[in-house]
Amino acid sequence: MVGRVGPDTLELAEAHRFANRPVRVPEGLRWDVLALYAGVLDGLKAAGQVDSVGIDSWAVDYGLLDGDGALLGNPVHYRDARTDGIAEKVWAGVPAEELYAATGLQYAPFNTLYQLVAARGTRQFAHAERLLLIPDLLAYWLTGEQGTELTNASTTQLIDPRTRTWSYELAARLGIDLELFAPLRQPGDPAGVLRGEVLEETGLTGPVPVTAVGSHDTASAVAAVPATGERFAYICTGTWSLAGLELEAPVLTEESRAANFTNELGLDGTVRYLRNIMGLWLLQECVRAWGDPDLGVLLREAAAVPALRSVVDAGDAAFLAPGRMPERIAEACRATGQPVPGTPGEITRCILDSLALAHRRAVEDAQRLAGHPADVVHIVGGGTRNALLCQLTADACGLPVVAGPTEAAALGNVLVQARAHGLVGDRADMRRLLAHTQPLTRYEPQGGTGRWREAQARLATR
Repeated sequence: MVGRVGPDTLELAEAHRFANRPVRVPEGLRWDVLALYAGVLDGLKAAGQVDSVGIDSWAVDYGLLDGDGALLGNPVHYRDARTDGIAEKVWAGVPAEELYAATGLQYAPFNTLYQLVAARGTRQFAHAERLLLIPDLLAYWLTGEQGTELTNASTTQLIDPRTRTWSYELAARLGIDLELFAPLRQPGDPAGVLRGEVLEETGLTGPVPVTAVGSHDTASAVAAVPATGERFAYICTGTWSLAGLELEAPVLTEESRAANFTNELGLDGTVRYLRNIMGLWLLQECVRAWGDPDLGVLLREAAAVPALRSVVDAGDAAFLAPGRMPERIAEACRATGQPVPGTPGEITRCILDSLALAHRRAVEDAQRLAGHPADVVHIVGGGTRNALLCQLTADACGLPVVAGPTEAAALGNVLVQARAHGLVGDRADMRRLLAHTQPLTRYEPQGGTGRWREAQARLATR
């Protein structure tokens, strides 16, 4: 994506699009990271001359390098099964409540911490001298310089959100050598310049700086929430729904841990206090199973299905793995004694109602646990294109929803680069520019929240 930023200008254009297809090999599910890097190079060539480059991606996954800086095998994909049962082994040494008090990170089976414990004893890990998270790995190949960007590092479950640096005591208790990680970088820090070979391959004229951004895509997306005040909740929608609040300090209570909220780090000392919800992954997998039908037709069929007929827990780890998603959703409804959705339209409505219900629970719980009220919910990311989901979320939360921008992660990425190069002011200025330049749609809640409370109670008792 190419961004153009000025005092009253914020434009984004797609330069190049390429597939991200994880590959299943005999040893498990892996990122095709060389194909991703080739796509980055092709994208830089298509973009033409630029003033800065910033990289954001999915969190938690990493590549291991040897002493010469060479990659030791394809990075393991977070949906790989190698972390099955690992959390229980970790908790036997460091109880879950102590982990949370130290790092504020929600339990997810694929957190980097659990991946590292799972990797122990492997030949690859024994030879590793450096660990780079995925966006930092790509930046290293572009520049030859190594670093660990902070917002993404906070998803490893090895960062103390109060000090915003490594939790050395915790790492020592778990036998994790933090020297594996490159020095921490902040969003906006310089991350090197494009190597000569990269300039030659892409046709760019140097020097072209690479700027550290919120390299966890959710950090960049939250930076692009066009809020006009502090009393807002956000939902970053896409494969996942990340629903929560932007806070000045972490919430590390036992109640917060039990509610599975995470304290990830954001821009300018902020905390992204949020819950991970399975998101549109559920619908994406169903659409793939159905042979990619027309999404518009599917959503119209879903809109005609009675509301809240059947719902599932959109945060259930049972839906994490790919494959057989329509059948698994139907089985979950059958197991809880609800009407079993049969047609694609019925299953789609079940998914969207379930996501809206999960959004409601996350927004309500975040406000209560943080003591931070919200007057509006901002939805950013790919889910903004789904008008039915946006309206259902407004109905479920009983709050107005402002949907947009769609390409929030890319816009947040661009704005952090622009700020580092003096083209835009503080975080409030960034958000004013977003609100002034990006198309936004407002959805008012309809029909009251009583039926949503009933559906929530129904799900909680099954």
